[in-house]
Amino acid sequence: MGAKEERAGTDHYFLDPQQFDELIAALRKLGYSVIGPVVRDGAILYDEIESASQLPVGLRDRQGPGYYRLEERGDKAFFGFVVGPHSWKKFLYPPRVKLLTVSRKGEVTAHNGGERKMAFIGVRGCELAAISVLDKVLLGGPYVDPVYSTKRKHVFIVAVNCTEPGENCFCLSIGTGPEAGPGYDISLTEVVGDGIHYFVARAGSSEGENLLERIGARKATGQEISEASVRMEKSHTLFRKSLDTVGLKELLYRNLESPVYTEVAERCLACANCTLVCPTCFCTTVEEVTDLSGEVAERWRRWDSCFNADFSYIHGGSIRSSRLSRYRQWLTHKLGTWIDQFGVLGCVGCGRCITWCPVGIDITEEAAKIRRREVEVSTA
Repeated sequence: MGAKEERAGTDHYFLDPQQFDELIAALRKLGYSVIGPVVRDGAILYDEIESASQLPVGLRDRQGPGYYRLEERGDKAFFGFVVGPHSWKKFLYPPRVKLLTVSRKGEVTAHNGGERKMAFIGVRGCELAAISVLDKVLLGGPYVDPVYSTKRKHVFIVAVNCTEPGENCFCLSIGTGPEAGPGYDISLTEVVGDGIHYFVARAGSSEGENLLERIGARKATGQEISEASVRMEKSHTLFRKSLDTVGLKELLYRNLESPVYTEVAERCLACANCTLVCPTCFCTTVEEVTDLSGEVAERWRRWDSCFNADFSYIHGGSIRSSRLSRYRQWLTHKLGTWIDQFGVLGCVGCGRCITWCPVGIDITEEAAKIRRREVEVSTA
């Protein structure tokens, strides 16, 4: 991940909208491809941007189980939304990437996906936690993923604290938000309303502090800091969903045959939407292709999902042939066995799996049902 010097900045800086635009310009001058939220096809996605004018200014995303719509906020907020179907995983762990080229002459070329400097703009606390999870999975073990390692080296992160969590957000109960945790270079809290619009910024690395000084950001006043703090305190009261994590792993292990799985399997389409939008899922498959002449063969890696029947195929058939078994595998891995493997939950509370499930299956509700059913059985 490079040799960045992390520091917990104690100073608060003030940025107005124009200075925020200057921050983007400064990152581009430093050679970064600046990637941020944009509106496309009725959703907020992540793509390369050149200025703040390309952000979803004045928009809010309304989300519910199986529901997502954009609407006007009535103000000029740059980050008045939460998260869309894209996650930053797309840029660090691409959906499809070439791994190897082999020629008939015996020439072998390994590929690492290409190296470039990327600046992520608008990373939420849950997404920052997701990147940290991927770091553990793909960099922390004995087998480091070369593609992820190469792309992760030169990433500059501008995080944004959530002052208005969405309907499906539950990061507060997991401890991954709404404030951005460690790992950012600069964090921002947007203050908008009553004729004011500015950001209170903090540096999380020496590079972040240098950039704030480079664009001439001044120290924030006590009043400006207080306005940001009030909004963050209020955000803690706005959450509508939560996940009870107390003894959750053990709960799932005790209830592998819970009838809740039968009920949810009747609704689940095994479409894999939840795994594709998840910022931490890392399942892949490998495919070999050749050119028409047969002179060159290539090995490509692409995202896969444990919801696909072929994902668990071993000679003779699929280990998890039913939707029940595949949903149980996903839920128990996210909330249980992931802890055994990597020491953290595989879920960061972003709510994407709830929003983008066509039938609105809610991971927080399913976990709560298993807990309630166990209590009912034990007291019967």
